[in-house]
Amino acid sequence: MTAPNRNTLWAEILIDELVEQGVSAVCVSPGSRSTPLTVAAASHDKLTVYSHLDERSSAFFALGRSRRTAEPTALICTSGTAAANYHPAIMEASESRVPLIALTADRPPELKDSGANQTTDQEKLYGDAVRYYRTLPEPEPEDRKLRSLRVTAARAVSEATGTPAGPVHLNIPFRKPLEPINVEGDVPADIEETAPLGEGGREGPFLQQRRGRLELPTDEVAQLADHIEGADRGLIVCGPANQPTPDRESLAALAAATGFPVLADPLSGHRFGEHVEESTVCGGYDSYLDWADWPDPEVVIRFGASPTSKALRKYLEASAREQILVDPAGAFREAEFTATDLVEADPTAVAEALAKRVADPGASEYRERFVDAEAAYWERVEEATASTWFEGSVLQAVAERLPDPSTCFVSNSMPVRDLDRFGRPRLGEITVLGNRGVSGIDGIVSSGLGAGSASEEPLVLVLGDLAFYHDMNGLLALERCNVDATIVLIDNDGGGIFHKLPIEEFEPPFTEQFKTPHGLDFSPTGDLYDFSFERPADRAAFCRAFEESVEREGTQLLSVEFDSTESHRFRERLHEDISELV
Repeated sequence: MTAPNRNTLWAEILIDELVEQGVSAVCVSPGSRSTPLTVAAASHDKLTVYSHLDERSSAFFALGRSRRTAEPTALICTSGTAAANYHPAIMEASESRVPLIALTADRPPELKDSGANQTTDQEKLYGDAVRYYRTLPEPEPEDRKLRSLRVTAARAVSEATGTPAGPVHLNIPFRKPLEPINVEGDVPADIEETAPLGEGGREGPFLQQRRGRLELPTDEVAQLADHIEGADRGLIVCGPANQPTPDRESLAALAAATGFPVLADPLSGHRFGEHVEESTVCGGYDSYLDWADWPDPEVVIRFGASPTSKALRKYLEASAREQILVDPAGAFREAEFTATDLVEADPTAVAEALAKRVADPGASEYRERFVDAEAAYWERVEEATASTWFEGSVLQAVAERLPDPSTCFVSNSMPVRDLDRFGRPRLGEITVLGNRGVSGIDGIVSSGLGAGSASEEPLVLVLGDLAFYHDMNGLLALERCNVDATIVLIDNDGGGIFHKLPIEEFEPPFTEQFKTPHGLDFSPTGDLYDFSFERPADRAAFCRAFEESVEREGTQLLSVEFDSTESHRFRERLHEDISELV
C-alpha cells in the first residue's frame, strides 16, 4: 500500500480493514477535515459509497440500510455540528439494535479548548448510545500503531453486530495536509519492511471474530416446557424484531407444538409470510382485545421489543399469569413490569428447543376464540373500508397489495398504528420495517430510502405529512443514491395522532400547539426532486395508482388527503362496532 502521507495511509488502512470485516457500504457527507476518510472510501473498489449533502439524512439513510441488511453501514463526516447531526439516528440505532459505524473526523488535540474554528469536544459525543467508542491516536506510520488501528476496526464491527447490535463511534483526529498530496518522508519508503503486518495486513480480516449462539441448558428448557405444556390458554406475542427477517420456521414449529395463537406486530417479521397458512397468526387484536371478555392467558411467550399495540400491552398487564420474555441480550423490554421470567438466549434457539420438548398442546377452545374473532374482525374491516375512505383504509389497501416480495417502510405516529390495526396477515415475502426504537418522525424518508437501497425488491414508503415535511431533504437520495420507491403520503394537515390524547378536549391550545396545521401543498416536491406526484381522490383511484406504481420504474408519490378529525371519529366508531362482533 503506497500512500503520499500518513493521513492517507491511516485512512486507507482503516477503511480497508472495515471492508475486510464485512462493511460493504458507507454514507459520506462533504467536509474538509474528513478528506482522508472520504478519499479512501471513494477509492475502495469493494465499497459502495452513498453521497449525502445533509448529515442527518445521511445517518438515517445508513440506519435504514443497516436495518434492512442487519449489517453495519459506515458513516463519514467532518468535525463540529456535522457529527452532532448523526445523534438522532444513533439514538434510534441504539434502542432498536441496528448496527452502524460512525467515523467522525476531528481537529488535532492541541486545538481543543482553544476557540479554533469548527472545533468542539467530540469525546464520547453520543454518550451511552454507542456500543463501543474510541478516539483514535494521531496517524503515525509505525507497525504497532497500524496493527492497533486494524484491531480497532475489527472490534468496531464486532461490537456493532454483537448482542445487542447497535452503533459504534470512532472519533478520528487529523492535522493538515488532509488531501492525498506528497509529504516527503512522512511515510517511510521501506514501510512494507518496517511495518509488515500493520501496513499490509493479512489475507482477509486482520482479526477473525466468531460468535456463538446463546442457548438454554437442557434443564432450563425442561422447566419452561413444564410451564407451557398442556396450558389450555397460551399466547405467543411477537413485538418489533431486531432482524429484518426473523426465523419464521422456528416460530411456526413452536406454535404447532403448543397450539398457541401468535399475536404478531406488523414490524415483527411474523405477520406476513408462508407460515400464516400453518399457524394461527393474528393481526386484529389491537381492536378486539379491548372489548371481548377474554379468559386470562395462563402463559405468554414474548419475543421482540414491546408491541406497538397499547391494547395488547394493557391486556397482558392485566391478565397474564405467567409472562416469559425471551431476549438475546437479557434486556427487560416490558414497560408494564408484570413479566415473570426473563430468558437470556437466542430466540430461534429457544423456539426450536421448546418446540421439540413440548408434546402436549393445550385445549383448542382458546385458540378457536382468536380464530373466530379474527374472521369476524377482518370481515367487518373489509366492509368498513369498502364503504368509507379514511386514513386506516390506506394502510389496509397497502397491506393487501404489497408485491411478493417487497420492502415496506412505515412511519411512526398514526401510519404504524393503522398498519397494526388494519394490516391483515397474509402470504408473501414481505419485509415491514419502521423506526420504533425511540419512535421519532424525523428521518423517515431517509430511513425508507436507505432500506430500499439494500434490495432489488419494490420499496413502499408510507408516512404522514409531518414526517414528510421533517425529512424532505432526504428525497435527494432518490437520484443521488439511485433508489426508486412508491411513496404513500397521508396528508391530514398536521398531527392527527393527538386526537387520541385527552389534550384534544382543550381548545386552545390543541389546534395551534398540538395538531399544528401547516397548510402546505407538497406537489412542488415532485418537480424539485424529479418524481411523479399524484392525488388519488378515493379508494378505487388509490388502489389503481398503487398497483401501477409498484410495477413501474422511477418514483411515484401518491398523496391522499383526509380530515384527521373525521378519520379519528371513524376509527372510534369502527372500534365500538367490534364489541358487537366478539
